[in-house]
Amino acid sequence: MTTDIGRDDAAGVALRERWRHESLGSVWLRPADWYHPAVDDLAGAVLGDRDPTLAAAELGRARGYDGVGIAETIDDLACLYRSRGEAQPPLLAVRALCDGWADAQAAAVSVGTSLDPESGLPTRQYLAVRLAETYQDGERAALPAQESHHLVIVDVAAGAVDPFTRAARSAAVGAAMTATFGDGHPMATLGGGVFAVLSRRQDPLEERVQRLQVEIARRVDRLEVRAATRQPVRVWVERLPATHEAAVHTLRRVSRP
Repeated sequence: MTTDIGRDDAAGVALRERWRHESLGSVWLRPADWYHPAVDDLAGAVLGDRDPTLAAAELGRARGYDGVGIAETIDDLACLYRSRGEAQPPLLAVRALCDGWADAQAAAVSVGTSLDPESGLPTRQYLAVRLAETYQDGERAALPAQESHHLVIVDVAAGAVDPFTRAARSAAVGAAMTATFGDGHPMATLGGGVFAVLSRRQDPLEERVQRLQVEIARRVDRLEVRAATRQPVRVWVERLPATHEAAVHTLRRVSRP
């Protein structure tokens, strides 16, 4: 892909710098790694009112390769559109961005697992692997997994939705969960608008759940998919059973096809 913003393109440079200022001042964590040539391609497409999907996918891949989280990636895209006076990015751009990010992340996921391109979260198989590790760690430490961890289940489904709306809702929820729980909390999409997080029992659960509900509400409003999202979002705790096999059965039981 060629860069749309040249050295003398004053309007393009101005948009890029407004975008950078908006992002670094609100959502971006590491100022030194914000710029990538894909930034210019996307800014140029938006400035010229052209289809942004190819450029958004390229930027998503770049962010994924650089290790930027899906929440930060989506928030950064929103900053570009706010810099143009628009409330939120179009859903096609968000979907393309998430697809590109997922492509870049796929190679980094554990063997036998994959990322869901809509939410940017791993699949149920990944969480099953992490549960196995948790049970093994519990045996070695003489602290059973069911005493150290539990599953937090999140259900955002609100009836049948079209694939495009489902993808936007999943992107919003995946970003909200990543922003709320962060590193050290394995999470996954279970299908049909249901998600799960493996959380330590000493974690401040009530505080986390409140923050998650706020984050989901903010992001589904931004992507205009509130009508397709359960109100309020349903969140509950599943106690881990005595064995890993039973825990995997729990994941199947609470999931949807």
